[in-house]
Amino acid sequence: KAALKLRDLLLQAKTISSHALHFYALAAPDFLVGPLAEPQYRNVVTVIKHLPDAGKKAIELMKIGQELCFLIGGKAVHPVTSVPGGQSKPMTEEERDEQLKRIDRAMELTKFTVDLAKKVVSDYLDVITKLGVFDSYYIGLAKEGVHTIFGDATVRVMSPDGKIVADFAKKDYLNYVAEHVAPHSYATHIFFKPAGYPEGIWRAGPLGRINVVDRMETPLAQEALKEFRDAVGRPCNATLAYNWARIVELVEAVEKAKMLLEDPDIVSTDVKLADVEPKEGNGVGIVEAPRGTLIHHYWSDEKGICTKANLIVATNHNIAAVEKSFLVTAKQIFEDKIHEKLKLPEPMIKT
Repeated sequence: KAALKLRDLLLQAKTISSHALHFYALAAPDFLVGPLAEPQYRNVVTVIKHLPDAGKKAIELMKIGQELCFLIGGKAVHPVTSVPGGQSKPMTEEERDEQLKRIDRAMELTKFTVDLAKKVVSDYLDVITKLGVFDSYYIGLAKEGVHTIFGDATVRVMSPDGKIVADFAKKDYLNYVAEHVAPHSYATHIFFKPAGYPEGIWRAGPLGRINVVDRMETPLAQEALKEFRDAVGRPCNATLAYNWARIVELVEAVEKAKMLLEDPDIVSTDVKLADVEPKEGNGVGIVEAPRGTLIHHYWSDEKGICTKANLIVATNHNIAAVEKSFLVTAKQIFEDKIHEKLKLPEPMIKT
């Protein structure tokens, strides 16, 4: 039980750092500097130069998530402590107490981020709801309809018209997930098997998860979800709303991390089974990585040696939708001249 909670906390920590990094370094510059600014200025360096307070807060929030990953996982990138049978390293009470202080600071930084994101969304709502919008299926984990990224959950699929068309056990994924070999790409296109290809292509990650769940697990995140749905509906088919969905999840990750750190089990030393006997068989694990649903399926022989593996990662789920979003947006801009009709605000940062 303690090992599972440590793994959950590890994934929440990675979500904090990844979502903060994505919003501040990859997404925000295009909105804060403005999409019509020269490309060399639409980056995090410009944001830090003109909004130093926001830049410092962004780095601090990412650092809190990364250091918590390092503490639990032994490494911030490619953690090594999650092993067969549990975790190889428990968390001490002193480490827990220090992380509780940091997670309170993370919540302050997250609230600042939410306020900044709401300003961006308000300014660019016309762009978000009109540019690069297209129907697709959506995939994400849920626990009885509640948002989750780890543990006892089912895989939900939502149709383009907002109906839950599948809610299946992880071990049954091959009945619902299929791959199409695209002649122009080394990456396969993943799609909802019952719908066929290309009708069944879907989107994973923050927007997919926010669409398929009925509600968030934590109170502040639920408030954020309500604001999201009041503005863009459910399902939300707006590609640019990924950035807003990511902020909703950031709130939950910080709240959930605090809940786990306050759980007495988190400092238990009973984090690993004494012995794990190898045997022939296969097993499926599915969690939500920050960028999307992560499926690992392994087969092993009687010695516990892996003989076969099937990995379907976030980019794999999204590649078909990414390509479609390029096509839709390019047509809107170069053929329909939509950018001449969109309401663009004055940028917060003028270069």
